[in-house]
Amino acid sequence: MNIFDLYKKKIIEIVEKAKSEKNIISTDNIEKINVDIPPNHFDCDISTNVAMILSKPNNKSPIEIANILIKLIMTDEVVENATVAKPGFINIKFKSNFWNKFLKDIISKNTNYGINLNENKKKYLIEFVSANPTGPLHVGHCRGAILGDVLSNLISFNKHQVTKEYYVNDHGNQILHFTKSVYLRILEIIKNTKYPTDDPNLYPGDYIIDIAKNILKNNKDLDFNNFDKISKKLTKLAVFESINLIKLNLNNLGISHDNFVSETDLVNNKEVDKVIEKLKKNNFIYSGKIKAPEGEDKSKWVERNQLLFKSTDFGDDKDRALQKEDKSWTYFASDVAYHNNKINRKFDILINILGADHAGYIKRIVSAVDALSGKKNKLVCKVSQLVKLIKDNKPFKMSKRKGDYITVEDLINEVGKDAVRFIMLSRSSDVELDFDFTKVKEKSKDNPLYYVQYCYARISSVFRNINKNISDEIKIQNYNFNYTNDEIKILKKISQWPKCIEISTYKLEPHRIAVYLYELSSDFHSYWNMGKEDKSKRFINDNNIVSDDKIVLLKAVSNVIKSGMNIIGAKTPEKM
Repeated sequence: MNIFDLYKKKIIEIVEKAKSEKNIISTDNIEKINVDIPPNHFDCDISTNVAMILSKPNNKSPIEIANILIKLIMTDEVVENATVAKPGFINIKFKSNFWNKFLKDIISKNTNYGINLNENKKKYLIEFVSANPTGPLHVGHCRGAILGDVLSNLISFNKHQVTKEYYVNDHGNQILHFTKSVYLRILEIIKNTKYPTDDPNLYPGDYIIDIAKNILKNNKDLDFNNFDKISKKLTKLAVFESINLIKLNLNNLGISHDNFVSETDLVNNKEVDKVIEKLKKNNFIYSGKIKAPEGEDKSKWVERNQLLFKSTDFGDDKDRALQKEDKSWTYFASDVAYHNNKINRKFDILINILGADHAGYIKRIVSAVDALSGKKNKLVCKVSQLVKLIKDNKPFKMSKRKGDYITVEDLINEVGKDAVRFIMLSRSSDVELDFDFTKVKEKSKDNPLYYVQYCYARISSVFRNINKNISDEIKIQNYNFNYTNDEIKILKKISQWPKCIEISTYKLEPHRIAVYLYELSSDFHSYWNMGKEDKSKRFINDNNIVSDDKIVLLKAVSNVIKSGMNIIGAKTPEKM
């Protein structure tokens, strides 16, 4: 039961009744009616903006409209009270017996609870991570990787079709430098030549040695005496090894992609040429000059004719170059071709998860997708901001064996996969995150993962005590319970789960799931602790029995915790 959807329908019915009784004359804008979670300081369960929506078309104040509708709302047998709050919100409080029906519905239909069954289901393509295939993933990639994966889980939970994709940037100068690094490590192994340490273009880190050893082991017939002769083959082998390393990092984070799309394949298949022709045909390309960027020394900037995309037609601050001076394609041109490839695969929504250093890139690629697809908002970009590692109130520096950065592998080894995933979601992705190792390892309220997992473990302990499994189906004949206000507080929070899913999906903000689970767990732990002073609050009574009303409450909380943790990709241990 989604109480917000249920009461939106009821409110619309009430408005239609008021119109038939000529208490209001217009139902214009009725589709804009919302039923939402009220602020905590109001003693009510739901709130609606209906009076404010109908105020203007009826030429009445919101308070007048609210007072008309409240009389009809109060005729609902499960409504205890309905009041108006300025500037015109109607706040509704249910009778205690309403929660019995609510519980019976969500317990019996657990698999569907929280899912938005009313919206049209769409095909999503979510591209995330897409780090250069030149080594293992570092902490800078970690937050975006988890954001993309949990966002995929969230949208899939809502029954949309989701494809997770990784774009492999295996073309260009970075890859040439990477291949050269591997080659020189190979020479170091087979000819004992010294690896240059003064070349800033070469990649440091022991992982390059590991890649070189794997290539030598599996390609004994390759002639390593001439780099130019084997560079293309060696690039394929080096990128293959690097991607396998990245896949291992992702797998240890609990992440797997459906597709890996190669930039080199797009170039070799002439997809860049094809998309350029497509843009030319639609008059989105011209030959022109770009002025020096802001902050650039204009005396050193050379203006020259370039092939430019008219991104300013779509709100960008300047047009963007598609070709370099040597007539090779820019990175942007390859990216346009890749997004055209996405469009051709007929997805409804494209989502890109980008690092903080790519935030300035968003407008141009969104402009390109708008030009190619003819649809605004087909591509949505989410930015994953930086993560600061902290231990003992100081910046935390772990081993940098893999190069001059901290790897995902280091992070997982330090605190575990579940902690990495949950803490990375503890704040909105568009703000910087402090990852405090001291707090992550604490068994306290300051560790949100522990606090949520401990909630589930506590509930499991109650079920074990009565020789039941927390995952077993429960069968209650009579849902006729008299829940107290303290228990209804937990039920209200459970009722907000579908709204949390809805907003998280609409805004593409999966951190809301982690925040909600923490708040639900906090409400549960507070109630549990009341049992130390008040026997009526205890789940197990003096006769070692758990009453039906408590079993149903426990089952409802555990179902939501399990559902939310599945979306996050973290475990729900039954013992801690």
